[in-house]
This record gives sequence, structure tokens and C-alpha cells, in this order.
Amino acid sequence: MEILVKPCGEFYTNCYIVDKKIIIDPGVEAFEFVKKYAKPQAIILTHGHFDHMWDSKKIKEYFNVPLYIHKDDAFFLENDPFGYNPPKVKADVLMEEGSYKIGDYDILIRHFPGHTPGSVTIEIGDEMFSGDFIFDGSIGRVDFPYSDPKKMKESIKKFLQIPYDKRVLPGHGATTTIKKAQKFLPMWLEYL
Repeated sequence: MEILVKPCGEFYTNCYIVDKKIIIDPGVEAFEFVKKYAKPQAIILTHGHFDHMWDSKKIKEYFNVPLYIHKDDAFFLENDPFGYNPPKVKADVLMEEGSYKIGDYDILIRHFPGHTPGSVTIEIGDEMFSGDFIFDGSIGRVDFPYSDPKKMKESIKKFLQIPYDKRVLPGHGATTTIKKAQKFLPMWLEYL
């Protein structure tokens, strides 16, 4: 599986292109990156924050591809609580936790609310895209509008039960793995 990544915009949000077909989290300035390297079949968002969805409308319309987001985060696509006012866009598929056939891929969506109500991880083959749920050595912030520390705690406990290992590609910064994350996450339960 070929994965290309570009940190986009002032928050260096990782936009991922999987095998030139699946676009994950196209933030600010992601359109040119996608146009140059991809022939997309779909856009999937890990959550609805503006820095992860900014170029979704442009890519969706230019390539005529469907946009996927968890149902609990769909409202972010038309109402940005941070006041950055990204281009508004409607999702084509409102996801829940479960397996999806998206383009050529069997994809597992896991729901981990806390950073946002509809934060998800996206598993494709041996890779897990974690958005702003888990970073290398850290977790997503829970002091934003619609964040929930209690739900983040429950999500971490749920993540700790995953019995296998995969590489984790987060929304910002460097990669980690499920097993590495499971070692440091218990510490965060004490802080939340």
C-alpha cells in the first residue's frame, strides 16, 4: 500500500493519500497535493474540525467523489465553532462504527469520541489513521467546543482493548503504533 502524506496549512494537518485513491483529512492547501498525486475514489474525514476538512468541497466537486464522515461530526462541515469559516460542504455518507466498502477497499471505522463527538480511526490493511484522537506520545485536546474529557477517557479504555498491532498515522506529527500507544495511554487516564 502506498501512502503519501503532506502536512497542510498553519496547523500542519496531515493529509493522506492511500494508493492514489482514498483521501484522508484534506486540510488547507490539500487540493493541489491531491490533484498532483491522486485519482480519488473517496474522501474520508477522521473528524470535522476545519483543519482536517478545509479542501473537502473543492476535491469532492473537482473529482466528483463521495465524502464520508461520522454522523456525530457532520454538523462541523457547515458550522465551524472556531470562526475560521472553511468552505461549507455536505457529506454523502454519515458513518457509524463498522466495516465499509469504500472504493476498492474494505475499511474498518472505529468510533472514539472525546476530541470531537464523531472522532474515528480509519483502518485500511495494516494501517490505522487516528486523526486527532491519538498522536505519537499524546492525545487530542479535550478543551475545545464539543470536546468531552469523560468520553475521551472511555475511548482510551476502548483503544487499550485492541488485541493487535498496526502502524498509527495521526492527524499531526509522526507515526506511532497501536502497541506503543497502549503503553503511554494509561497515563492520560489520570489527567482526564
